[in-house]
Formats: sequence, C-alpha cells, structure tokens
Amino acid sequence: MAGADNYSPLIESRADLIDAMARGAKPESEWRIGTEHEKHVFHTNPLRPVTYEGPNGIHALLDGIAAETGWHPFYDGENPIGLRNDAVAGGISLEPGGQFELSGAPQIDLHASAAELAEHMRITKKVAAPLDIHFLGLGVTPLWSVDEIPAMPKSRYGIMKPYMEKVGTLGTSMMFRSCTVQTNLDFSSEADMVKKLRVSVALQPIATALFANSPFSEGRDSGYQSFRSHIWLNTDNARTGMLPFAFDEGFGFEQYADYALDVPMYFVIRDGAYVNVAGESFRAFLKGELPQLPGEKPTVKDWEDHLSTIFPEVRLKQFLEMRGADMGDEKSVTALSAFWTGLLYDEISLEAAYEMIKPWSQDEREHMRREVPRLGLETPHDRSNVYDIAAQAVGIAEAGLVRRNRLNAAGKDETIHLAPLEETIRLAKSPAQRWLDKFHGEWNGDLTKIFKEAEM
Repeated sequence: MAGADNYSPLIESRADLIDAMARGAKPESEWRIGTEHEKHVFHTNPLRPVTYEGPNGIHALLDGIAAETGWHPFYDGENPIGLRNDAVAGGISLEPGGQFELSGAPQIDLHASAAELAEHMRITKKVAAPLDIHFLGLGVTPLWSVDEIPAMPKSRYGIMKPYMEKVGTLGTSMMFRSCTVQTNLDFSSEADMVKKLRVSVALQPIATALFANSPFSEGRDSGYQSFRSHIWLNTDNARTGMLPFAFDEGFGFEQYADYALDVPMYFVIRDGAYVNVAGESFRAFLKGELPQLPGEKPTVKDWEDHLSTIFPEVRLKQFLEMRGADMGDEKSVTALSAFWTGLLYDEISLEAAYEMIKPWSQDEREHMRREVPRLGLETPHDRSNVYDIAAQAVGIAEAGLVRRNRLNAAGKDETIHLAPLEETIRLAKSPAQRWLDKFHGEWNGDLTKIFKEAEM
C-alpha cells in the first residue's frame, strides 16, 4: 500500500464496488442540478488557438480568475491546471486543447444554475478581455486540426492520447477540439436510478439532435450536424455507447459495476502522480496482478477514478451524467439542464417519458445514435422522425417544469429556460442547420465569421 491514497480504504468485496455508486441515493428533497460545460478559447489578433504559457495564455487566465474570485489553483506538477472554490463544490478545469470548463456546483433549481453560469461568464470574460482571449460556444472548433491546437500540461492526457490513437480513429479529436455540455442529476434509489438511466440513455440521441451545434471541421462543412457526436462514435468502443445491458431485466448497480470492471484502465494515481496502466484490467488490479503495481490492490478512490474514465452516453457515478449535447451559447447550456430536469425530476413526466421509450428496441436506439450526428432532427424513426420525438419530449419536460413550480424573483417558473429548444422546435432546425444556412448563404463559405457570431 505504499504510496496509495491513505484516506481511501482498500476494496474488500463486490459490495464496495457497488456502494461507490449506490451511496449517491438521496431523498427528493436533496436532489440538485449540476451543469458542466466546456468552451473553446481563441485569440482574435490574429485568429488562432490559445497556448498555455505566455503573457496572454491559459496560465495567465487562471491566475487572473484566481485573483478575481479567491478560488485556489490545483496543480499537475508545477503547473496550475484549474481552480477550486472552497465554499462550494465545483470549479474550473482544463481539457486537453485548452477548452475551459466550469463544473458547476449542485444547484437547487434552474434559476440558480443560470445565475451561476452568468456570474462565471461575467468574471471570466472580464479577466480574459485584456488577454485577447475569447470563448466560442460550439461543439467542435470549426477551423483547426488536432495538430494545430496547443496541448495543456496535464499528465493524464499524456497517457490518454497515445492510447486513443490505438483504439479509435477520432479519439484525439474528442480530446483536443470538442466541447460538450453535461447535466448531472440525482436518484433516490436503485429502482429510480434504473428508470432514469433507461429514459436518459434512450433519449440521448434526441438531445444530440436538439442541441446539434458542430457542423464544421477544419474550415469545411463536415457533412454532420453534430460532428462532436460523430467523433464519439469513433473514439473507443470499449468505453462509449448506449449501454444496451441497462435495458436487461434485473439491471442495477451491480451490473453497471461488472460493465465498468471490463472497461480497460487508463491510469492509477499514486503520490499525486499518474501511473500509466492504459489497457490493463481492473479485475487484475483487484487480484493484485497489475504489472505496473505488482502485489498492490486498489482503493475505493482508485475505483472512483476508474469510473470517471468511462464515457457512455449516460454515465453512472453517485449521480447520473447526461453526456450527449454539443456546447452552445449561454442560454443553451441551461436549456440542456432544463430539458433533463423537466423529464427526470417530475414523477409524471418521468413516467410519460418512460412509456414513450419503452417500446423501442435496441436496434432502434442504436440506429438513432448512429444516424443523428449526420441527419439530426430528420433522422427516421418508425413511421416518423426524431423531430416528432423531440417535440414530444420537450413538451413532457415543459409540463414537468410547470409542476415543479420553482419561481424566480420575477415570479417566472423554470420553463423560461426551455426557450432555445422551443425555438428549435418552432423552426424545425437545429443550431447546426442554422449555421449551415449562413455558411452556404450570407457568409459565402467564410467560417471566420462564426467566431464573432458564436462568441460567448
């Protein structure tokens, strides 16, 4: 056990693996909403990606936000790679290509989520402006290739990048040039988790279609409405996808743990350093047979770290993470949380959504997952298409938010945060389709214009 996390106990049994997820269950009165989002960073003079070092780099941006907020940096070696707020959970971190991420604190309602995001953007833009750093709300950076994007000094990404190059064709694109929005929601019990997981997995392609916002790659129309979602189809099949076993009779925490055990590992953290175990088996680790740490067995923290390196469309930890949406503008970030909160945090809406998805076969769910990145809302389904499902799902979410009846200071309920989705349904066009109209029309193929129009 030398060098292991002294504050985390060794895993003694399968019960410890299950408990790492099951202990997240909490009563409805304690349910919260967590929103995470990533945004691309760029300079305008001239238009280019942002490096980590230098007087106008990401390091300087982190330093400035720390001075402005009192948040504390955390490090990889000597390099600050993010900021933490001691007062509440959440913080700022860096993705491999400098994508700037806010992991929001758990919020009591969507109004609080929106206020948190607005304050984050106010402070971040104030600090970034003198550095000529700007933020782009798209699912994939529209101009630059992976090789053109500077890497951030994070050890875990030094392990992941070569492994990604072995197991998929677009894994490094996921790392360096994609941005997503994620909603994290609670469950009250194993049965509640199962129902919410099934609904959210089945509807994840619907969310992808509604929030599709990455139609460009390396200066061209990529042929996809969500190129980010296409990237994930070609990243690492061992740790991504639609969790077909979640729809099996008897599914629960134990079955998810068995799935996670079979996902190849990336790393183990010892004494603050990352030990490269890419491709190794956690089952072997449980037996003390990990070649890089012979005789050593894992702690609960090792297992929790491993769970965080699994990337299905919906991820189970001590809460559920919805992972299927492209990054968009500020209102779209909160709209994603509004969509899932309305569907999953109201009992009537959850049941209505469950009845809607229950007849779908695994083949139908997989078909939507494969086709939505390209066809978006026009993806065929049964005798209709994804647009009709999306319109129904937004209506169910809206009704759920009405019943929640959480009001802001102006007396408005949470349905106000669905406005971007209502616009998409009204136009029958995703954000990506609207960008493509401009690209092939008034922009005359000049993608530099999107850096102004999609700037946050």
